[in-house]
Amino acid sequence: MAATLMSSGRRGGRGAQKRYRPLSEINVTPFVDVMLVLLIVFMVTAPLLTVGVPVDLPKTQAQSIADPDEPLVISVNAEGTIYIQDTEVELNKLVPRLRAITENKPDTRIFVRGDRAIAYGRIMQVMGTVNSAGFKRVALIAELPKGGEAGAADEEPAPAGQQ
Repeated sequence: MAATLMSSGRRGGRGAQKRYRPLSEINVTPFVDVMLVLLIVFMVTAPLLTVGVPVDLPKTQAQSIADPDEPLVISVNAEGTIYIQDTEVELNKLVPRLRAITENKPDTRIFVRGDRAIAYGRIMQVMGTVNSAGFKRVALIAELPKGGEAGAADEEPAPAGQQ
């Protein structure tokens, strides 16, 4: 009986040499799966990482400007409160905070977002303060109108002009 068990384990007489050998190839399928999942996660979360101050932007027909650098955003809400990104700041402390954030680089792009209900003078006061501090790349942000020719970029804010 032992002879029949031994002979059934052999194939072609050389079955003892055909044991499992380690594979020398790398299986990249799990790696590709993980990378695709991470790509989808980053594509979904990246648009959510925008400035969180709620501002009702005015509409404009201007085209958006493609800029590879991440701009600094100053927001003025309907009550006239000034924010740098998500942090509230007073007007007299705006320039020192900007200089600290930009590391005294006057060529840093700064976007000013002003609520539609705020007085234009308040927005100009903020822009004048930033411009007098030496920052020359200051632009207003406006929202493209719905149903415009921009298509998918309708929700994206667009720089309306540059001072």
